[in-house]
Amino acid sequence: MKHNIAITKIAESKVKDLDFNNIPLGTTFTDHMFICDYSNGEWSNPRIEPLSAIPTHPAAMALHYGQAIFEGMKATKDANGNPVIFRADKNAARLNASADRMGMPHFPEDLFVEGLKAMVSLERNWIPPADGSALYLRPFMYADEAFIGMRAATHYKFIIMASPAGPFFSKRIKLWAEKQYIRAAHGGTGEAKAAGNYAGAVLPTELAKAKGYDQVLWLDAVEHKYIQEVGTMNIFFKIDGKFITPKRDGSILDGITRMSVIAILRDKGFEVTERAITIDEVQEASKNGTLEEAFGTGTAVGIAYIQEIGVDDEVVHVSDESPVGLDVNNTLDAIKTGQTEDKFNWLITLKNELA
Repeated sequence: MKHNIAITKIAESKVKDLDFNNIPLGTTFTDHMFICDYSNGEWSNPRIEPLSAIPTHPAAMALHYGQAIFEGMKATKDANGNPVIFRADKNAARLNASADRMGMPHFPEDLFVEGLKAMVSLERNWIPPADGSALYLRPFMYADEAFIGMRAATHYKFIIMASPAGPFFSKRIKLWAEKQYIRAAHGGTGEAKAAGNYAGAVLPTELAKAKGYDQVLWLDAVEHKYIQEVGTMNIFFKIDGKFITPKRDGSILDGITRMSVIAILRDKGFEVTERAITIDEVQEASKNGTLEEAFGTGTAVGIAYIQEIGVDDEVVHVSDESPVGLDVNNTLDAIKTGQTEDKFNWLITLKNELA
């Protein structure tokens, strides 16, 4: 189904003022935003308009009861200069899985993809050219009904905004295995990309940084030993030549990069097992020399190479190099930039000014 997206362009783009060699993280935004409204049981009025503040009633339910979800994805350019979007259909499906858990309506997946294509086509000049850089896309949905009461809202907004971004992590990272605070528990919202999940992670992350670490390594809520994920990433360990990543159990985000890395690793001939893995197993593998490398995966970070993990009073050295992680990262980048075959059929390539 083709949707009619009204487009109102800004008079003059701000992109001319951007230094692509020095992009401030998360504070620079493109000229436009996509908006769609939900009321009376349906989505209506899809449009792209100049980026601006959104009038919000103080009783907007998202502010009080937390019905807010989001996605994260990137647009790059291929070797011919055409904008490329990576696996947008998976992000559309995951948004709706999050909506299910948070009691929110589905957003039409075809309109999700169409809105992204229209936004990226319009904002193509904002896509940074440097390796490892991209136009970060943030689709999100929140309850904007003015009502004080505990129930599902009846009015929502769906918005897509965009922000140019340079490489996220430029150095190997250090993780702190958190045993007091938790990210998610069985039956909770861990698998949903819900705003509240990230709010609950702020304090423990700041405490980890104060100890000299970059991110939290989340453990299970009951025994504090089963590894779940890293602050903003899924995680992979290479032990004795094989890769292990924590299995999805309702507490772990179904990462788009995670599923892509699993496919690439298997295509390269590696065995990848999705199963429960404990921090004790990682410590033991480090001691006996079978822990070869580990890396986090996520849209914002791509692949982040892990150097060490702090566990209580012990520092577990992971590795000083991540040869397979680097190879997988290069493969992902080569697919996204058209330098290698998209054998998995993951890309949407935009060749016209507006798609």
